[in-house]
Amino acid sequence: MKKKIIFISSILLVIDLITKFVINSTLELYESKNIITNFFSITRIYNDGASWNIFSGQRLILILVSVIILIILIKYSQSFKQNMRNTLAFGFLYSGILGNLIERILFGHVTDYLDFTFWNYDYPVFNLADVFIICGLILLVIAILKKEDISGISIRSK
Repeated sequence: MKKKIIFISSILLVIDLITKFVINSTLELYESKNIITNFFSITRIYNDGASWNIFSGQRLILILVSVIILIILIKYSQSFKQNMRNTLAFGFLYSGILGNLIERILFGHVTDYLDFTFWNYDYPVFNLADVFIICGLILLVIAILKKEDISGISIRSK
């Protein structure tokens, strides 16, 4: 499973970093391109915090937390049943965390650009790495609910 996770996370990481490069190369900071009126725009912003800009300006803490989470996930992934959903879960998580971590280390912020409005609420702008993290978390929760986090070892009660 490890090679598949590395392969998937590498592909997704490249997609994330290329997308951020294209956004940074084609849009000015705070420039927005309307894609679907009153629903979706591409808006280039920088976020030096985490989700909803919490921990803004806490670069070192966010880097350390990301590294610690990656280490825990790498260790934790070994206890999961080997199947495609779990491989995708960890591939999504690694690529999303690494995508934002690389930008945070190199630039002190992450590039956010996906800008949605739902029912007149302008949702905070986010990026593809954030989408990968959410997808990975959803798949991981499903695996845990299905009790796939014990490497297929069944524990029977007497």
